[in-house]
This record gives sequence, C-alpha cells and structure tokens, in this order.
Amino acid sequence: MPAVTRRILPTVLAAAVLALTACGASEPATPAATPDTATATPDTAAAGTATPAGGTPDASGDAARPATPPNLDFTARTIDDRPFAGSSLAGKPAVLWFWAAWCTRCRGVADDVAAAQRDNAARVNLIGVAGLGSGADAMRRFARDTGVEGFPHLADDDGAVWRRFGVTSQEQYVLLDSAGKVVHSGPLTQDELRRRIAELT
Repeated sequence: MPAVTRRILPTVLAAAVLALTACGASEPATPAATPDTATATPDTAAAGTATPAGGTPDASGDAARPATPPNLDFTARTIDDRPFAGSSLAGKPAVLWFWAAWCTRCRGVADDVAAAQRDNAARVNLIGVAGLGSGADAMRRFARDTGVEGFPHLADDDGAVWRRFGVTSQEQYVLLDSAGKVVHSGPLTQDELRRRIAELT
C-alpha cells in the first residue's frame, strides 16, 4: 500500500466514526409515552378533557351544566297537566308542601303557605305536591278555592314523589338546600315554616 494511502486511511476512518457518533447524539430520545395526536387538539392536550366536579360533558366534550342532584332527578305533571322536572329546582332552596285535597288541616294552612311563598318567591321555590287519592278535579278545586294557584302543584296520586322523599302522610314539608340536600322532612307550624325558610336563604 502506498505511503500516502496509509496516512490518509486512519484520518478518513476517524472522521467517519466522529460523524456517526454526532448523528446519533442529535437524534431526540424516544419518549416513554407519546400523546395520541390523532385525537388530541391543542385545547385538550393542554387542559385535558376532565369534566369539572359535578358537571357532565356535552356531545362536544365541553362541560355542560352541573349534574342534577339525585333528589331532584324526577319528572311529574302539575295539577293543570303541565310537565314538571325536578331538576328545575336545582341551584335554589326549595320547599315541597305535601297535601291532600280532602285534608282539612291542609285547607286550614293554605293561606299561610301561599303568603310564605309570595314573601320568599325570589329566594325559594315552593312547590305543592298533592296526592293520597285526591283526584285531579279535587286537586284543581282545592288550589282554586284556597288561593294557592300562585305556585306549581304536582298531581302525585300515584305517590311517586311522596315515596321519593319518604313522605307518608299529608300536611308535611320537605326542605331542600340549593344543592338539593334534604335539610328537613316532617310537619311544621307556620311559624316554624317561616323560620326554616329564612334559614334556607
């Protein structure tokens, strides 16, 4: 081998080794886990797709309104045959007044209940729940005759709402806080009703 070739060959080999080493060093390290870029968007990659506590995602994955409290997850019909959703009570304290059309005690307190509703309508939902075999006609007549038509009354002769709240006899109240939690269930005098309503707000 000529002397010139013997001198050049080690230099060329050393340069080739350095070049290969440099290329290997410049390659990025393989990450342990690679995000799924096919489905991730800049927003979801940055913030994640977790739904805030109590929320339910809509079809687009965005957070929708808060989930309905279990106590308010029901539907019913009013005494004038309109649909009613318990979820409409969410976010505001509520008083459920359980009555029967044939109940003389219910009739005796109706004026006071109507006055309590008028005085607190901006802060508290008050809903009548009629049942115990009252009958649709008698329910409407009771509301008209006693002057309690200013707020909704549910026609619950089948007892679905009564059972949901564990009520077994008429002229009782169930008080719910704004999160839908029961804070009272049972009878109340009218003075006690007003005091408990004040405590809800």
